[in-house]
Amino acid sequence: MKKPRLVVVGNGMAGIRTVEELLALAPDMYEITVFGSEPHPNYNRILLSPVLAGEQSFNEIVLNPVSWYEDNGIRLHMGKTITRIDRARRVVMADDGTEEPYDRLLLATGSQPFILPIPGKDLDGVVTYRDIRDTERMIDAAKTKQHAVVIGGGLLGLEAANGLKLRGMDVSVVHLGDWLLDRQLDPTAGGLLRRSLEERGLTFLLAKQTAELVANEAGHVSSVRFKDGDEVPADLVVMAVGIRPNTALAESAGLHCNRGIVVSDVLQTFDPRIYAVGECVSHRGIAYGLVAPLFEQAKVCANHLAQMGIGQYKGSVLSTKLKVTGIDLFSAGDFMGGEGTEDIVLSDPAGGVYKKLVIKDDKLVGACLYGDTTDGAWYFKLLREGRTINDLRDHIMFGESAIGDSGVQGQSRAAAMQDSDEVCGCNGVCKGTIVKAIKEKGLFTVDDVKKHTKAASSCGSCTGLVEQILMNTLGGSFQETPKTKAVCGCTDRTHEEVRRAIREHHLLTHRAAYDFLEWRTPNGCATCRPAVNYYLISTWPHEATDDPQSRFINERAHANIQKDGTFSVVPQMKGGVTNPSELRRIADVADKYHIPMVKVTGGQRIDLLGVKKEDLVRVWRDLGMQSGHAYGKSIRTVKTCVGSEFCRFGTQNSTQMGIDLETMLANMWAPHKVKLAVSGCPRNCAEAGIKDVGVIAVDSGWELYVGGNGGIKTEVAEFFVKVKTPEEVKEYAGAFLQLYREEAHYLERTVHYLARVGLDHAKRRVVDDAANRRALYERLLYALEGLPDPWAARIKGTQAREYIPIKLITERKLDEQAV
Repeated sequence: MKKPRLVVVGNGMAGIRTVEELLALAPDMYEITVFGSEPHPNYNRILLSPVLAGEQSFNEIVLNPVSWYEDNGIRLHMGKTITRIDRARRVVMADDGTEEPYDRLLLATGSQPFILPIPGKDLDGVVTYRDIRDTERMIDAAKTKQHAVVIGGGLLGLEAANGLKLRGMDVSVVHLGDWLLDRQLDPTAGGLLRRSLEERGLTFLLAKQTAELVANEAGHVSSVRFKDGDEVPADLVVMAVGIRPNTALAESAGLHCNRGIVVSDVLQTFDPRIYAVGECVSHRGIAYGLVAPLFEQAKVCANHLAQMGIGQYKGSVLSTKLKVTGIDLFSAGDFMGGEGTEDIVLSDPAGGVYKKLVIKDDKLVGACLYGDTTDGAWYFKLLREGRTINDLRDHIMFGESAIGDSGVQGQSRAAAMQDSDEVCGCNGVCKGTIVKAIKEKGLFTVDDVKKHTKAASSCGSCTGLVEQILMNTLGGSFQETPKTKAVCGCTDRTHEEVRRAIREHHLLTHRAAYDFLEWRTPNGCATCRPAVNYYLISTWPHEATDDPQSRFINERAHANIQKDGTFSVVPQMKGGVTNPSELRRIADVADKYHIPMVKVTGGQRIDLLGVKKEDLVRVWRDLGMQSGHAYGKSIRTVKTCVGSEFCRFGTQNSTQMGIDLETMLANMWAPHKVKLAVSGCPRNCAEAGIKDVGVIAVDSGWELYVGGNGGIKTEVAEFFVKVKTPEEVKEYAGAFLQLYREEAHYLERTVHYLARVGLDHAKRRVVDDAANRRALYERLLYALEGLPDPWAARIKGTQAREYIPIKLITERKLDEQAV
């Protein structure tokens, strides 16, 4: 019996996703023909930004190669545009005269970029950003042009700007709104985003309205002029101000259109033989421009093309992510709030983290996250389900692992997810689909999962979650994909590749590392410089050059900056132990320098808050005590209880053990902050169970726990090993910390390092392999041997300029110029 004929007009993501869904439901039901205007097979438009940035090639973003069409018996017409639909004859006609009859027709004609109706819009050098041809035009322009202006501070505009900057252009972004992504972020998050992008060298012109594009004598764009009279130079202008549904073909065929091709809840047009999906569609008055709703439409449409007659598309709740390497943001729902709503806000501007949750009628209705988007998918799930959050309110800001849906606090997010929970929002892939593919198809890597399920193959923000699912499903058989995470947008090198090159080629300076690794940005950026600096000094202690300017302000000043620009000083009290003489000196210093607050910290130390920068060196001198690393990516404190010296329940001398550990680890730099605690008995008064390394005394010795975290997302440490003697505690703890120092990514806490490599890996290297443990321990001791006291050095005058207020530096420069 002859099969009915399905013709698909549009070879993009929405149309081909519908075909994929249809083939899964009814693989032999139709003879399928696909027409695409572009001379390419289906590719991932979401990943055009990484192509522009030089992070991926076009071949890497192809979703369905030509061989896929052939394997599925699909006739593909590339580079042919359908110009007419004859609904009476049920035939489509292409621009080259090709005719194709249909029994069912699927329109997936996408959208067209909106062009500002201003003088100069048709000049040479003015481009849009919609497809691979646009991307290639921008790449070519970056080879010879210097000044680029991107009109539009939305998602696409910022991705274009970032890519052009990485290609070496000077880039200005013009935006009509008062802050970036004003439809996707609130003003605070928009401000943080602007700061991050300005650190990358981008310039922003906000609240600006473009009046015209000015040409040079050759008819090429030369500048952009604004309504307020200002003008900026431009060799290339990218218009990224929005899209419009491409409805011309449908309108010419007499189909009902109203800001898109109007469809029902089964994606059917007013002609029952014709369906439509994607950006060309208007469903209940809404046209969607993000990929997740289009894939939801595809699933429903395929169900009805397969004549199953179930499934309805009721519209989509939208979420937003930005595809710029090193910048994490997420928003969904009504994140601005308004009448009848309440906001829960966590703001850490210095740390670059901002979270805002909007609640209405005891339900989550909006979320805006910047810097830490780990729980974006979970918040999105709560929002879509519309469940009440009364039982979650106390902990909801701290994420899913703090709540523990399965009742186990601190477990990995992947383990807590249900099979029906969505992992990849871009492609609509749930956890159950991934687990099933792993088990049935024998998948072992993230790349395998991408290939078979499409999870993590678009924006990539769910890659870490896919890794967790692989680890939970496979255990020790999980194979990490080597090229999953670049250090930053300045390079496509991963953390592992950078460390390996520094180690194998004896690289000792930033310049040597950047030159050898062919860094795209000659001097790096605020993201990669601190990472490379740490990798250099941790790989080649006593040899590599420590660059102070590649450290954050806290580590340059050796004190913790506060929100008002003052600093805090935490005198070192090893194990939390002090004496009357030290306490008197602390009190005298607080009086002498009018320190506004003296506070006991959670790590059993005394914090002097509100110290002026110009007073820091004098405060350290008058204290006569080492300060404490209460500010850097380094050893912080070793918290103790009194243990067997005084406590009735103490089984070992925990106080002395804490002092010994803090002495051994003095001045230790690490990928992130490291906290330890020693408890004298299993009652655990020192809270050793939530530290990076926790030591708990028992009658027969000591138990060591690793990977705890008492921060925003509390993680309970896992049992590592039991030992008998204090010397063994130092050896095993030191070896674990050295393994972490050598293998962790910069800014990766011990809990996240262990989540990535597995606790079993650490046990094999430290607990099971005595020779390797000893080697690790000796490398740690060598790295820490003879390190100078940074505070004593500064009392002697080292880097004195760092402690001169900017105001005084400016005044001195003015005086010098006057002379």
